[in-house]
Amino acid sequence: MRYYIADLHFFHGGLNDHMDMRGFPDVGTMNAYMVSQWNKKVHKKDEVVILGDLSFGKGEETNEILRQLKGKLYLIEGNHERYLKDKEFHADRFEWIKPYAELHDNKRKVVLSHYPIFCYNGQYKTDDEGSPRTYMLYGHVHDTFDERLVDEFISITRASVKKQIGSSEEKPIPCNMINCFCKFSDYTPLSLDEWIALDERRRGGSK
Repeated sequence: MRYYIADLHFFHGGLNDHMDMRGFPDVGTMNAYMVSQWNKKVHKKDEVVILGDLSFGKGEETNEILRQLKGKLYLIEGNHERYLKDKEFHADRFEWIKPYAELHDNKRKVVLSHYPIFCYNGQYKTDDEGSPRTYMLYGHVHDTFDERLVDEFISITRASVKKQIGSSEEKPIPCNMINCFCKFSDYTPLSLDEWIALDERRRGGSK
């Protein structure tokens, strides 16, 4: 099984009473809860793609967290991956580290970036039933005003129609962008289908 998650920010105590308002009493409690939530879901042979901003800690601190997390790990670099430059950090816990990637997940393309991409590769592709063949998974914006702007863009795009290649019929423009912010999933990595379902609930069932 493959899972996805973004913006865990291990060791970032400021997120408990600013921006995210996570509400943990201290960093140790926050870290322990996130590790526990992860390991309840993920098994040794599962894959987890981290969509950036894994840790705010130093190299060895981050090593210790990684030693506790189950699964095969893949990292999309975020803007807070300072530990990667720490000589104490051991990158061998990751299968790969990339700034951007495209994978296939159960016959669907998944575009992976820490930052939301509004016009992503494969956006217009659908299957014979009209279901999306491509999803854009991102992080970075947490649940901030920037995410409200992304929400607005998605709503406007989905409400817009245009003629698509190979057809004279006007159809709604696909826009399948999903914010995999860890707090949305209670700090638990989710599969693509689980993120799709959670995203639809969060957006009030609109597609």
